Amino acid sequence: MEDIIIRKETEKDYRATEELTRDAFWNVYRPGCLEHFVLHNYRSREDFLPELDFVMEKEGRIIGHIMYARAEIILADGKLPIATFGPLSIAKDMQKKGYGAELARYSMEKAKDAGFGAVAITGDIGFYGRLGFVVAKNVGIKYAPDPEAEYFLIKELKEGYLDGIIGTYEDLDGYTVDEKEAELFDAGFPFREKHSGKLM
Repeated sequence: MEDIIIRKETEKDYRATEELTRDAFWNVYRPGCLEHFVLHNYRSREDFLPELDFVMEKEGRIIGHIMYARAEIILADGKLPIATFGPLSIAKDMQKKGYGAELARYSMEKAKDAGFGAVAITGDIGFYGRLGFVVAKNVGIKYAPDPEAEYFLIKELKEGYLDGIIGTYEDLDGYTVDEKEAELFDAGFPFREKHSGKLM
C-alpha cells in the first residue's frame, strides 16, 4: 500500500487516536465503548510498549492505530514472555479495505524485531487466521477466563517459540477499566447515542 505511512504514535496524536478508537468501536461490542479509555490509560502503564505503538496515515490523516503490551503465558514451572496488542482501530470509512491487516502485519514484524517470540489476542479467527493466528487452545495454550474459547488466538513470531509449550494466559489488568470512570472520560468527547438492547 504505497498511499500510506506507518509511524510511531507521538503525544500530539493522543487525542486523534482516542477519537479514532472511539469511533471504530462505538456500539460494536456493547452500547458505547470502552476501548478509547483503555488506550488512554494504557500509555502510563509499565507493560505498555511505546516502541510498538503505531499510527497509520493516509494523505496526512490518521486512519489507523495499534498498541502493544508485554504479556506472558503461565507455565507449570514459570512464565513465557509474549506480546499482545489491541485495540487495533481503523477509521470507519477505511474498514474492509486491507488497512487493518497491513497495520497488524507491519507491527508484528516490528514486535519480532523487538525480540518477542509470539503474540496472543482475543479476536475473530476469520480475520486473524489470514494473518497466521491459530486458536490457542489447539496448540496447548488456554485462556483463563474461558478455557474452551475459540476466539483466543496466538501466533508465533519466531519459529518454534511455542514448541512443547503448555500453559494459560490471563488478561492483563490494563484491559479492565471502571465503567463509571469510562463514562466520565467519554463525556469529554462529542455526544453519540448509544444503542440499547441487543446489539446486532
